Amino acid sequence: MVRIVDVREVTRPISSPIRNAYIDFTKMTTSLVAVVTDVVRDGKRVVGYGFNSNGRYGQGGLIRERFAARITEATPASLLNAAGDNLDPDKVWAAMMTNEKPGGHGERSVAVGTIDMAVWDAVAKIAGKPLFRLLAERHGVQADPRVFVYAAGGYYYQGKDLSALRGEMRSYLDRGYTVVKMKIGGADLAEDCRRIEAVLAELGGTARLAVDANGRFDLETGIAYAKALRDYNLFWYEEVGDPLDYQLQAALAEFYPGPMATGENLFSHQDARNLLRYGGMRADRDWLQFDCALSYGLCEYLRTMQVVREAGWSLRRCIPHGGHQMSLNIAAGLGLGGNESYPDLFQPYGGFPDGVRVEDGHITMPDLPGIGFEGKSDLYAEMRALAE
Repeated sequence: MVRIVDVREVTRPISSPIRNAYIDFTKMTTSLVAVVTDVVRDGKRVVGYGFNSNGRYGQGGLIRERFAARITEATPASLLNAAGDNLDPDKVWAAMMTNEKPGGHGERSVAVGTIDMAVWDAVAKIAGKPLFRLLAERHGVQADPRVFVYAAGGYYYQGKDLSALRGEMRSYLDRGYTVVKMKIGGADLAEDCRRIEAVLAELGGTARLAVDANGRFDLETGIAYAKALRDYNLFWYEEVGDPLDYQLQAALAEFYPGPMATGENLFSHQDARNLLRYGGMRADRDWLQFDCALSYGLCEYLRTMQVVREAGWSLRRCIPHGGHQMSLNIAAGLGLGGNESYPDLFQPYGGFPDGVRVEDGHITMPDLPGIGFEGKSDLYAEMRALAE
């Protein structure tokens, strides 16, 4: 019988001098989690790994005090699938959420999502398959290992002038990206327009630009930016106001006919449903950015995708936030529209397995068991130190 013998967590720094319109990353942390099983594959104990996305701090306290303990204290058989030969992620998720009241989707959703990532990594490794292929088989989808990715960057930092910003974006083009993203809202409108125009000049029509306000604007400022941005033919205008201000999001459609994107700071399928009910999002052009690592994990993300379908949206309009390999597997396994990536930031947690290259804005998933963390040597070194 498969058993989880331990759940381990360590909080690691992913600090950086960069900032967006709302926060800086000088003291940012992440939780790295290992779910240790008693299963042996190729002479090694199977360990599943997970970590939370950037922008939310490590959740060591919640993981150790509540959620890990509920897993290790559960009856082992209660966490297994019907055949008894693997873990059932939904049963593990239910064990974690024992005695948790509904609502309150804050830091708790990050702690659960981090462990859930590690559970799915273990499940796919026990099955001997890449997670994206396991997901495709379970959901009757044709797995597509080729995934669209865009380069997220364009942060503010002291001394970064227009030349440095252009050089950063040029480096993404040189690495094969066809869509790049930059931050706005950390300067005034006139300065941000100069920054956007500098980047567009660098792109020269060979790639598209998305901009991200990180929820900074009130309605008046969001509309002022919308009026200025609508002539730039942007890939999207992202997270204009507070993520729970659906009325603000809905009002923007009157002033911004181009694509908009939001959702990375919504942490449940109920939040997603409210966005699609009340946020004025347009299924023919807008983008949904829910991040499983911040929103209770893949088990909840699957419920969110059902909400998306029921609202009449295609899953191709979903491009998750976070830039991690978990969402890459979900995109390839469920047929999403792609995934965010961080070519240079938040290392070693961002990026792709060693040897994976961006070609014409896409990467091809390698056939590595589980999520594929073992294929990224700098990240796997951190993981091995925790659990192997």
